[in-house]
Amino acid sequence: MAAPTTTPTRVPTPPHGADLRQPVLPHSRTEDALGLLTGTFVVALGLHLLKASGIVTGGTAGLSLLLSYGLPVPFGVLFFAVNLPFMVLAVAKKGWRFAVRSLLSIALVSAFTPLHAQLFGALHLPPLYAAVSGNVLTGIGLLIVFRHGASLGGFNVVALIAQERFGWRAGYVQMALDVLVIAAASTVVSPTAVLVSAFGAVFLNGVLALNHRPGRYLGA
Repeated sequence: MAAPTTTPTRVPTPPHGADLRQPVLPHSRTEDALGLLTGTFVVALGLHLLKASGIVTGGTAGLSLLLSYGLPVPFGVLFFAVNLPFMVLAVAKKGWRFAVRSLLSIALVSAFTPLHAQLFGALHLPPLYAAVSGNVLTGIGLLIVFRHGASLGGFNVVALIAQERFGWRAGYVQMALDVLVIAAASTVVSPTAVLVSAFGAVFLNGVLALNHRPGRYLGA
């Protein structure tokens, strides 16, 4: 009788330079808490630079900025309200743990943004510099938030679901959605501001696309 054949188990190839002797450990609760605080603080700083310079960005943050230019409502309140409907999608597709962390992150950004505005005071930055630096900071903060099992709701949730289900890079998905928001900005800000905003949004989504890929990390 021939010996039964078995299909060898395929072991995932670790990232280049990974130490095979070290076990993959998830973040602790303390690390997650500090990570979310750090990420949301950086995001809020980036959004403050954009708002102070009259620049628009993509996502629900950009939508909230647009609304804040035309409504007598603080940005933090608008940002929290705009993202609430997306939390239903987050619960359905990503679970309560992800949704609760995302809701907490949204609340932190909503709180940090007016804090930055109060402490920095009036800013006078060249629009192009504000667009690039504000979006880069926002992208870095989002990466930190993503790495600790959360998002900032809105398009982040849609982009992360698309990445996990279809393998599409979150940065590219969000870039496509951001085009719609920035296009809508033409009804509120000048054509020059729209072009500068689009240029800055490319930096934001480039940061995400280059640094947040499926399978890039071993641990959460």
